[in-house]
Amino acid sequence: MSQKTFGNAINNALSTAMDMDDTVFIAGEGVGVSIHSDPNMPTYGLLDKFGRRRVKDTPVSEAAIAGLAVGASCMGLRPVVEIMFFPFITLASDMLVNHAGKLRYMSGGKSSFPLTVRVKAGVGFGAGSQHSHNLEAWIAHTPGLKIVWPSTAEDAKGLLLSAIFDPDPVILVEDMMLYGMKGTFPNADVRTPLGKARIAVPGADCTVIAYGKALYTAMNAVEALSEQGISCEVIDLRSLVPLDKACILESIRKTGRLVVVHEANRFCGFGAELAAMVAEEAFYDLKGPVKRVGAPQIPAPVASSLEKVFIPAPEDVVRAVLETMNKSIII
Repeated sequence: MSQKTFGNAINNALSTAMDMDDTVFIAGEGVGVSIHSDPNMPTYGLLDKFGRRRVKDTPVSEAAIAGLAVGASCMGLRPVVEIMFFPFITLASDMLVNHAGKLRYMSGGKSSFPLTVRVKAGVGFGAGSQHSHNLEAWIAHTPGLKIVWPSTAEDAKGLLLSAIFDPDPVILVEDMMLYGMKGTFPNADVRTPLGKARIAVPGADCTVIAYGKALYTAMNAVEALSEQGISCEVIDLRSLVPLDKACILESIRKTGRLVVVHEANRFCGFGAELAAMVAEEAFYDLKGPVKRVGAPQIPAPVASSLEKVFIPAPEDVVRAVLETMNKSIII
């Protein structure tokens, strides 16, 4: 196991996949130029190793990047394209939603269209609302698209490798605030299965589900709650589509309570789908109301002082857990 960073893990996955399969190539805005001189950035050094035929800098056009990916996958290649910021995926949505997500269905399942979209996400680096809007619920709502969101270096590599070699289009979300986070990952071709959640912390009183950087917000909250004698089970979702319903429902049937945490806007966020699923399939196992913790229904602010208010904090998770347990709030 190599002790490096989250960004190194993505880089290692890309290099591993390109070594294994000549049909894998990378494309995106600036993926091979000097803006990626930081060794913690995902495409660092790949242009030098693989050359311009397989590491392609593109024009500043997300629609063209997505179109390139769809066309290449139709021709038997395995493109891995980068969308620089999550909100920019709206510019690629026609190709992803109306083509990538539907072509396999329209072929009657006879053809596969393997393409991977790496999209950078996160709030907390002062880039403002046009660069800091997490849209995972939009992707999850689109039939034919899979979406995964790693929170550890090991899963960053494992999920990306699984995405690249999956027969369907996969969106892999990279939380930029985690790029420099230390972690371990194997140097070999070790993959994290799509559709499998991970129990990050076992517990008995309340289930807390999170993904990406929000997982660490949840973990900090759970540590504080343990000092009050409350045992929470934390699920690192990892894969939003396909969703590991079995893991979630098994946990709910044990704890009887659910809190969902994400940094996207709370209103119509992915947590709403999890809340509805649990209400439909585990209602009689619930001992308290399902609670959701997310960002307010406003664009992400640019000022650091306002970002701190916008991003869910551990105190918000503690409050939600205490509310579903009908306990006095002591923070």
